[in-house]
Amino acid sequence: MIPGGMDPKKMQAMMRQMGIKSEDISATKVVIETESGQSLIIENPQVTQITMQGQKSFQIAGDVRMEDKSSSDDIKLIMEKTGCSEEAAKDALEKSGGDIAQAILSLSSD
Repeated sequence: MIPGGMDPKKMQAMMRQMGIKSEDISATKVVIETESGQSLIIENPQVTQITMQGQKSFQIAGDVRMEDKSSSDDIKLIMEKTGCSEEAAKDALEKSGGDIAQAILSLSSD
Protein backbone atom coordinates (compact mmCIF):
# COMPACT_ATOMS: atom_id res chain seq x y z
CA MET A 1 0.00 0.00 0.00
CA ILE A 2 1.04 3.54 -0.70
CA PRO A 3 1.18 5.84 2.35
CA GLY A 4 -2.19 7.38 3.03
CA GLY A 5 -3.98 4.11 2.35
CA MET A 6 -4.36 4.53 -1.44
CA ASP A 7 -4.46 1.34 -3.49
CA PRO A 8 -1.59 1.22 -6.05
CA LYS A 9 -4.04 0.31 -8.84
CA LYS A 10 -6.19 3.34 -8.03
CA MET A 11 -3.07 5.49 -8.01
CA GLN A 12 -2.09 4.20 -11.49
CA ALA A 13 -5.62 4.93 -12.77
CA MET A 14 -5.49 8.49 -11.39
CA MET A 15 -2.09 9.04 -12.95
CA ARG A 16 -3.35 7.88 -16.36
CA GLN A 17 -6.32 10.25 -16.08
CA MET A 18 -3.90 13.11 -15.42
CA GLY A 19 -1.80 12.14 -18.45
CA ILE A 20 1.07 10.74 -16.40
CA LYS A 21 2.59 7.55 -17.74
CA SER A 22 4.76 5.32 -15.55
CA GLU A 23 6.92 2.50 -16.90
CA ASP A 24 9.36 0.17 -15.12
CA ILE A 25 12.73 -0.19 -16.86
CA SER A 26 14.83 -3.32 -16.51
CA ALA A 27 18.38 -2.30 -15.58
CA THR A 28 21.38 -3.97 -13.96
CA LYS A 29 23.34 -0.82 -13.04
CA VAL A 30 22.89 2.95 -13.19
CA VAL A 31 25.91 5.27 -13.31
CA ILE A 32 25.64 9.02 -12.75
CA GLU A 33 28.82 10.97 -13.48
CA THR A 34 29.13 14.27 -11.64
CA GLU A 35 30.98 17.39 -12.75
CA SER A 36 33.47 16.85 -9.92
CA GLY A 37 34.67 13.58 -11.46
CA GLN A 38 32.90 11.30 -9.02
CA SER A 39 30.46 8.63 -10.08
CA LEU A 40 27.33 7.53 -8.27
CA ILE A 41 26.93 3.83 -9.00
CA ILE A 42 23.56 2.26 -8.24
CA GLU A 43 23.64 -1.54 -8.22
CA ASN A 44 20.48 -3.67 -8.39
CA PRO A 45 18.40 -0.63 -9.37
CA GLN A 46 14.65 -0.34 -9.55
CA VAL A 47 14.11 2.23 -12.29
CA THR A 48 10.80 3.86 -13.14
CA GLN A 49 10.41 6.24 -16.09
CA ILE A 50 7.66 8.82 -15.59
CA THR A 51 6.38 10.79 -18.58
CA MET A 52 4.31 13.89 -17.86
CA GLN A 53 3.49 16.60 -20.40
CA GLY A 54 6.20 15.28 -22.74
CA GLN A 55 8.91 15.48 -20.06
CA LYS A 56 10.59 12.26 -18.94
CA SER A 57 11.93 11.84 -15.44
CA PHE A 58 13.36 8.82 -13.70
CA GLN A 59 12.95 7.47 -10.21
CA ILE A 60 15.83 5.22 -9.14
CA ALA A 61 16.25 3.14 -5.99
CA GLY A 62 18.98 0.63 -5.20
CA ASP A 63 22.35 0.03 -3.55
CA VAL A 64 24.36 3.25 -3.98
CA ARG A 65 28.12 3.69 -3.80
CA MET A 66 30.43 6.54 -4.74
CA GLU A 67 33.50 6.07 -6.90
CA ASP A 68 36.13 8.66 -7.69
CA LYS A 69 36.50 8.05 -11.43
CA SER A 70 39.65 10.09 -11.82
CA SER A 71 41.54 8.15 -9.14
CA SER A 72 40.58 4.77 -10.65
CA ASP A 73 41.84 5.97 -14.04
CA ASP A 74 44.97 7.33 -12.37
CA ILE A 75 45.61 4.00 -10.65
CA LYS A 76 45.28 2.14 -13.95
CA LEU A 77 47.73 4.55 -15.59
CA ILE A 78 50.26 4.11 -12.78
CA MET A 79 49.93 0.32 -13.04
CA GLU A 80 50.48 0.43 -16.81
CA LYS A 81 53.55 2.69 -16.57
CA THR A 82 55.25 0.86 -13.69
CA GLY A 83 53.94 -2.72 -13.87
CA CYS A 84 53.06 -2.59 -10.17
CA SER A 85 50.04 -4.05 -8.40
CA GLU A 86 46.82 -2.11 -7.88
CA GLU A 87 47.51 -1.89 -4.14
CA ALA A 88 51.01 -0.45 -4.72
CA ALA A 89 49.61 2.07 -7.21
CA LYS A 90 46.93 3.19 -4.71
CA ASP A 91 49.52 3.57 -1.93
CA ALA A 92 51.88 5.57 -4.16
CA LEU A 93 49.05 7.83 -5.32
CA GLU A 94 47.98 8.48 -1.72
CA LYS A 95 51.56 9.18 -0.58
CA SER A 96 52.08 11.61 -3.47
CA GLY A 97 48.88 13.51 -2.62
CA GLY A 98 47.30 12.56 -5.93
CA ASP A 99 50.28 13.60 -8.06
CA ILE A 100 50.43 10.91 -10.78
CA ALA A 101 53.93 11.77 -12.00
CA GLN A 102 55.33 11.68 -8.48
CA ALA A 103 53.63 8.33 -7.82
CA ILE A 104 55.14 6.85 -11.00
CA LEU A 105 58.58 8.20 -10.13
CA SER A 106 58.42 6.83 -6.59
CA LEU A 107 57.49 3.37 -7.87
CA SER A 108 60.09 3.47 -10.65
CA SER A 109 62.91 4.33 -8.25
CA ASP A 110 62.14 1.34 -5.98
